[in-house]
Amino acid sequence: MKYLINQVIRSEKLHRTPLFRSSLGFAVVCLLVFTACATVPHTGRRQFNMLSDTQMNALGLKVFNEIMAREREIQDDRIRGIVKRVTERVSGAAEALDSPKFQWDVKVVESDEPNAVCLPGGKIVVFSGILPYARNEAGLAAVISHEIAHAVARHGGERLSQQLTLRGAIAMGSEILKEKDGKLDAKSRAILGALGLGGTLGVILPYSRTHELEADRIGQLYMARAGYDPSEGVNLWTRMAQIKKPPLPEWLSTHPADGERVRRLKETLPQANAQYAQAPVKYGKGTPL
Repeated sequence: MKYLINQVIRSEKLHRTPLFRSSLGFAVVCLLVFTACATVPHTGRRQFNMLSDTQMNALGLKVFNEIMAREREIQDDRIRGIVKRVTERVSGAAEALDSPKFQWDVKVVESDEPNAVCLPGGKIVVFSGILPYARNEAGLAAVISHEIAHAVARHGGERLSQQLTLRGAIAMGSEILKEKDGKLDAKSRAILGALGLGGTLGVILPYSRTHELEADRIGQLYMARAGYDPSEGVNLWTRMAQIKKPPLPEWLSTHPADGERVRRLKETLPQANAQYAQAPVKYGKGTPL
């Protein structure tokens, strides 16, 4: 296939025309779509991802270093020890179940933001603002497991692949709709604008909600296998629902409604409890934070 594409590109007569460039671009995008598919662990969903683990892990390390360069690492040794211990247990569970083979590292930074992130490759940043909501080791395990699940499921690469493909589609549409003078009329600009909005609402945002629900489900399995009571994950997201958020309708949100998350976590709790039963050591809720 690569040889065929190279031969087509070398056609001097055709490659000067905008229509050919658009058609070739479309063909390349289609090729990527059909060859860059993977399966998300534990859900079986097929995902489009045209970026390699090496590329995403390098990007994850770059972002991790940038975060740590501008944020202040917490100095509380007790909290740092708890976060490190929980992360080691949860990442160990992820390796046992799905073998991502990441180079794990975790830092806790001082911030009022109730958040945490696991970047591609296993670099984790926990913001201290999440600790009051976590309340105990199991709650913290639910947070870290959720973020680790995003990384193991390659959600970052999938989102980036979607955005790159959407931009490529808009660029190709622009070439096709151009007038002879190379400009776009008002109708063509409206069509491209609708394509961009439709792609955002129809693909990027729904997939983001799908990612969140997948990370909830996979993370629930990780925390259970790590020896933490998975029912505390339901309690955590119930507490997180109390955070005031902008009044956006769900279809315009990158996250599912809080009630939907809690409902689904309750539905999958029996599967998580089965993993909890297999945990080598059970910590329950663990140490209070």
